[in-house]
Amino acid sequence: MVSQITRGIKISVLTSFEGTYFKNYKIHFAFSYVVTIENHSKDSVQLTSRHWEIFDSLNDLEIVDGEGVIGKKPVLKPGENHTYSSGCLLSSPYGAMKGYFNMINFTSTKTFKVIVPTFRMCAPFALN
Repeated sequence: MVSQITRGIKISVLTSFEGTYFKNYKIHFAFSYVVTIENHSKDSVQLTSRHWEIFDSLNDLEIVDGEGVIGKKPVLKPGENHTYSSGCLLSSPYGAMKGYFNMINFTSTKTFKVIVPTFRMCAPFALN
């Protein structure tokens, strides 16, 4: 698990290898990840959008931007957390992701970025 705190918002990510998947006559490697967002600040905040940079050791960098996370824009009061699961397919057994969440602070009405630390995705058989 990797974790990082930005402006009182802690992001933790846990990854898992889910197996292989055939698509368009090519093998893909399926990974899942669980993200936990914890509000350790004194203000209520809302996640509004996300930015991902997906590194695949056999492919080009893929950038993914979107509203919210899995269709939600969670509001977190001080001390609250939000956990969600998602996943990705890679064309190799090894890759990584990093990014950030755009958040709004309800007290100051200012937006800010919360860093999602780089997390690695590696199929167990690729560790040799």
